[in-house]
Amino acid sequence: MADKIISLSHLVKKFGDQTVLKDVNLDVFRGEIVGLIGPSGAGKSTIIKTSLGMEITDGGSATVFGETMPNRELLSRIGYMAQTDALYEALSGRENLSFFGKMKGISKKNLAAEIAHVAEVVDLTQDLKKRVSGYSGGMMRRLSLAIALLGEPELLILDEPTVGIDPALRRQIWQELRKIRDDERAILITTHVMDEAELTNRVALLLDGKVMAFDTPNALKQQYQVKTIEDVFLKAEGVES
Repeated sequence: MADKIISLSHLVKKFGDQTVLKDVNLDVFRGEIVGLIGPSGAGKSTIIKTSLGMEITDGGSATVFGETMPNRELLSRIGYMAQTDALYEALSGRENLSFFGKMKGISKKNLAAEIAHVAEVVDLTQDLKKRVSGYSGGMMRRLSLAIALLGEPELLILDEPTVGIDPALRRQIWQELRKIRDDERAILITTHVMDEAELTNRVALLLDGKVMAFDTPNALKQQYQVKTIEDVFLKAEGVES
């Protein structure tokens, strides 16, 4: 079997007396895109933050590249895009990319080519000189995604990367994600867009802090006897509630 990049085993996470993740088991292998779908508050972002070591588990384990998180040394191998954009608004798009590229340890020699490539993927080439404070919300999302793509990380963790992005550009971004997967890297992505879930290799359905189903999109559609992942989601939610 291919390398296991992320391994979440019997993961439990509590905030006060509320248990947000309940015995979550999830893995992501090299050369695959795993989608995480579920309603707001189901625990998707908590899974991501726990995988990155930004939240400490209350039970079970989270390993990335075989190491227990948090582990700062692994962060250079991971590209992360959060739900909220953490950008320097007083700087231009290019200056943001340059700053984060240097933080990731990309050599001066390669940085300009890297910036040119990721800017093209997210369609920001014409806007790199503009100050980020003048960007629209969608442009900020695209810049955050470009930053996550810098340095050809072995693992990409993307939290709702295509919110506020138009359909044509979304298709272009997914082409890039498939290339990254075919390059034997790994991607964990959360999405509200159900037709995007169809583009993953495997999809995990999260409801009320539990993984209700985890399989290929086709297998889930067969299991729930429906035609789309959206219908899988609605049917599973109906069973749950």
